[in-house]
Parts: sequence; structure tokens; C-alpha cells
Amino acid sequence: MSTMIDSAEGRALSSTIVESRDQLVAYIESGAKPRDTWRIGTEHEKFGFDLKTLQPIPYAGPSGVHAMFEGLKRFGWQPLQEKGNTIAMAMDGQAISLEPGGQFELSGAPLHTLHETCSEVNTHLAQVKEVAAEIGVGFIGLGFHPTATRADFDMMPKPRYDIMKAYMPTKGGKGLDMMFRTCTVQVNLDFGSEADMVEKFRIGMALQPIATALFANSPFREGKPSGKLSLRSDVWTDTDPDRCGNLPFVFEDGFGFEHYVDYALDVPMYFVHRDDQGYIDTSGQSFRDFLDGRLPGYPGHKPTLKDWDNHLTTIFTEVRMKKFLEMRGADGGPWARICALPALWVGLLYDQMAQNAALDLIRGWRATDVDALRNAVPEQGFATPTPDGRTVRDVAADMLTIADRGLAARAKIDGMGQDERHFLGTLRHMVDENRSMADELLEKYHGPWNGDVSRVFSEYAY
Repeated sequence: MSTMIDSAEGRALSSTIVESRDQLVAYIESGAKPRDTWRIGTEHEKFGFDLKTLQPIPYAGPSGVHAMFEGLKRFGWQPLQEKGNTIAMAMDGQAISLEPGGQFELSGAPLHTLHETCSEVNTHLAQVKEVAAEIGVGFIGLGFHPTATRADFDMMPKPRYDIMKAYMPTKGGKGLDMMFRTCTVQVNLDFGSEADMVEKFRIGMALQPIATALFANSPFREGKPSGKLSLRSDVWTDTDPDRCGNLPFVFEDGFGFEHYVDYALDVPMYFVHRDDQGYIDTSGQSFRDFLDGRLPGYPGHKPTLKDWDNHLTTIFTEVRMKKFLEMRGADGGPWARICALPALWVGLLYDQMAQNAALDLIRGWRATDVDALRNAVPEQGFATPTPDGRTVRDVAADMLTIADRGLAARAKIDGMGQDERHFLGTLRHMVDENRSMADELLEKYHGPWNGDVSRVFSEYAY
């Protein structure tokens, strides 16, 4: 479930020419799995910063991203290169990759339990912390960088980002902020059938704003309060309307794999990649034309399944489908909250009774209601009114009750006799206190920090 494709699968996808829309539908549909083979894939991003200057770390140099990669080799991570630069590392089904501004991302292996997920997170962060300390670097989990400007970030040497950087400003005012100044944590989940996918997609889309409020952790911009609790989430509202936000058709009768493929075919492309040519700029062009062999940027050629897989990764909706579903609404955060995000969604969606209860929770919600929630939550957080006349905090409490029951039903026990429910503890505490991580940071800013946002680096770094 990791976004990392192994070499054998990659070769197979790259060699399979797509001749029809039906192949694209079949590719996504092939992700359906029996319940006992469902896995959990967690991805999380974090900002690196120089311990002396608190500035974002560059790619090169003794305190840069490349030095981090070199240090991580001792743990068995294998470098992956592009044009002579190490741009990712891989080990045991996991991958470490780079966002455009050097944000470090772990794409976890597909795992059976949340205990395994949290062990993976703990191991990764411990390794990162060890290497970082040796080169004078720290890492922190926040949804939006609290102090840096766009100009403070070094562009990572990945050619696809050159294409995106040029295209983003043509579509929205905050796309470059998304690329360079945001971090997220997300979970990738399996589905059992088309009907199961539809239910999970609807629940995920409707309740994603609630997750945004629960994980809101980005109240600052360039050293000052931004007026938002989740500035990261707000940034996505002005990034690219062709590929971001909610999908109203998910709530319509007849939604399924074919409908999603038709939507994805009309999302403008970014690029085509060929080993012998590198990245070919096809930004703004149509995958439908590619399917017909009429792509202006690559005329006379038809796509492969690898092209389709790549294209699906350039869709940035609040829930995204590939051969699994990705829940994408959360800010990056502290160590414990990385484990809480998959716990929330696994509890809701990996037990049928819990999934049924989650469907009841959103019964009667319309696509317009979800849009209203999505637009209000970045600023109002827990206080946001919900379609049923309550508040986001009320719905969050119900979500946690359902997730708790779902995790109890899974009965996945660790070596100390605990099931997976304890990973929800940090979220319960926030709902009980009616205070998100962003609220906590703002209280400190206006209180003991005396307006000094830089204190966040010393108090909240991993």
C-alpha cells in the first residue's frame, strides 16, 4: 500500500500499453481485497530545520537533505537517484521521499495492525533524530511552516517539481505554499468491493473536515498568527480547483469505479515520464487525448498503466483513490498524533458495524454541506456548525466513540496485552478539553512565549 512501487511491478506497469478506458477502470478495481488481507499504510511529512538558525534545511551541504540521506544508510536504507541526485530511499516496503521544499516524507509499508504502524513510525523518527542531531538539524511536525517565507526554501532536485512550480501559479494563488510550506499525515486504506469503496469514500469525504479540526496544527504564518487553525487546509482551497477539494459526485447514486475514472481522465496532467527522456511537460493537457494517442506534449504515443498510476498521484482531493483510498485532511503533527490518524480511520472503516455507524452519522448530509464544512473548519475548528445542527466537536466525539468500538472489535493485541484503542487517547483528550493543537500553540504564543513563534522549535521538535 505504500506509494512506493517495487521494480518488478513498475516494469510491468511501464510495459502495459493502455488501449481503452476499461483497462483504467480495471486497474483501480483490482485493488479490491478480502477483508482479512486489508492493510494500513501511513504517510507523514515533517520540516527539517537548522538548529542554529531555525531555517529550512537545503538539499546540499553538511546540514542538508543529502547529508541526512547519507547518514540513514547505516540503518539499511538504499538510495534512489535521479540525474545523479539521491531523491529518495527505500527499505522493507517503506520509502523516504522529498516534498518540493525538502519536507521529509515516510511512506510506510502496508501493515496489519496499528501496533506495527506505530512501531514503524517510532523506528523511523528515532533514526531521523539520531542522524539529524549529528549534523545540526532538527525536525518538527506542523501543518504549515511557522516562520519561513517561500524564498527561504531550497528547491529539491526533482524535475517533476520544476513542472509543477511553473504550472501551479496559473491555477491558484497558494499552490506554491502547498508545495513548499505544508506538511501532512495521511493513511491509506483498502476496500473489499466497489460497494465497500463507495461507502468508505462517502464517509471519508464527509468526515474529512472533522479530521481536519482534530488535527489542526498550523496557526502561524511567517512568525504571526494567520487567523486560521489549519492554514495548511486553507492553502488547499486556493491551489488548483481542477484537482483539489471535495467531489460532489461521490454522494450521487451510481457512483463507482467508472465515475471516478471519468473524473480522473479530465483532471489536467502534469507530465509524462520516460526513462530515456526524463519528464516531459504536459501540464494542463488531457489524459483522454493521451488515451487516444493525441497528447500535444507527446504526440503519437499512448499511455502505459504506469502513466495512469502517476496521473492518479497528481489528484489532491480530500480523499483520493488509487488501488486504495487515501485520507488526506490532517495537518502534520507531534509524534503521538501520527499514530492517532490511522487509528481514527481504521476504527471507523475496518469494522463493518463501525462503518455502518459512521454512515448513520452522516446520513442526510449533502455535498454542499460538506463543502461548507470544508471551507469553515480551517478557521473555526471545533466550533464549526455541522449539517445536523451540532458542532464539529460534537461530531468528533461521536467519531471517536465509533472508532473506539471498531478498534475493540478488531481485537488486535500487542505484547503488553493492549488493543489498538489507546492510540485514540490524544484525540479524546483534545475533544474533552475542546482544544486542538493549534489552540494550544496560540495560547502559548499569547502567553508564555510572549509573541515569539520560534519557541515552537525548541518545545515541539521530535
